[in-house]
Amino acid sequence: MEPVRAFIAIELPEPIKAALSQLEDALKKGKSASVKWVDPGSIHLTLKFLGNVDAGEIPELTKVLSEAVRGVAPFNLELANPGAFPGIQSPKVVWVGVAGEMEPLHTLHKNIERALVPLGFSPENRAFSPHLTLGRVREESSFTERRSLGEAIAALKVGEKPSFKVRGVNLMRSRLTREGAIYSCLASLVLEDI
Repeated sequence: MEPVRAFIAIELPEPIKAALSQLEDALKKGKSASVKWVDPGSIHLTLKFLGNVDAGEIPELTKVLSEAVRGVAPFNLELANPGAFPGIQSPKVVWVGVAGEMEPLHTLHKNIERALVPLGFSPENRAFSPHLTLGRVREESSFTERRSLGEAIAALKVGEKPSFKVRGVNLMRSRLTREGAIYSCLASLVLEDI
């Protein structure tokens, strides 16, 4: 079977995507570094990138994920201030943080990491740093341009901290095209108390 480029993510409601669009627009006004901006309509909170998996493994992945989310009740998150990886001084990835009920988010992430190990997926070596990627700085951007972008990121603050309820987790497919990635949902797993 054809491999599927897959990842596990929390989908965002439209008001959050609209708020992310406003933040992107504010950063674009600076005309600093050359950035490949992510379409706000396709931004999601990634919990685990799986890479290429055999399409025949999707039912087993779905079963394992449904067990991993069991017992995690819906919870609230909100947008936090923007930042950059590896740092504000020389950004490569521009992101917006998340805040709110972080304990259930971290529990969900840990449960998913543990559940996937028997299927051959190695746990992430880095600490889980939940964020929403707004854009990636192009390689040709100069140090001065990057520094200017970093200053714009540091100056930008999220005002009213829009919030949203996390009600589920999706197993997603990513198809890479010249226009960018196209995402589709392979399975939705609902959060609920047991």
